[in-house]
Amino acid sequence: MNIRELKIPDSYEITPRAFPDDRGVFSESYRFDELAKASGRSIDLKQVNTSVSKKGVVRGIHFADVPPSQAKYVMAPHGAVLDFVIDIRVGSPTFGEWDAVLLDSVDRRAIFISEGLGHAFVALTDDAVVTYLVTSTFNAGAEHGIDPTDKEIGLRFPEEAGSLLLSPKDTDAPGLTEALDSGLLPTWDACQAYYATLKGNA
Repeated sequence: MNIRELKIPDSYEITPRAFPDDRGVFSESYRFDELAKASGRSIDLKQVNTSVSKKGVVRGIHFADVPPSQAKYVMAPHGAVLDFVIDIRVGSPTFGEWDAVLLDSVDRRAIFISEGLGHAFVALTDDAVVTYLVTSTFNAGAEHGIDPTDKEIGLRFPEEAGSLLLSPKDTDAPGLTEALDSGLLPTWDACQAYYATLKGNA
């Protein structure tokens, strides 16, 4: 597989190698050793989540307290989504910026998002299935959100997504500046210190 770091530090696009034949296609969706080689850290998976979304559904921007937060390895085994990683780590050189990867059942790419980064996606097809491998079990008290339509962040949703559908939880979430002013956001220094402990276990 090919792994490249995205514009946002500590996030990666993973493109598996496909092996097609007259029966179909085979690929390795996840390799702990290849990801560790690229990121320099260990990945201890604790939970697997699956969502199914109508075309136009936006989920996110979500993040959790660091530590432990949740690192996410995200794939779309059916349909297509545009997956966003947003740098919300206060003090980061790319704070407030984002990058995106198309996840679909054609190229079967994945995205790895380290703890403390914001995550969102928009479904580009009906019945878009997204599977998340995560490093910590769900903790409602530590989970937070930022409004994905916040103009300061400026996520660009493709026209092919059509009319957007968001949950009240996401539309009621604060914008980036409000989240920053309230002390809700993780810091770059805290995240880097936490990553260092994980790299020590790689």
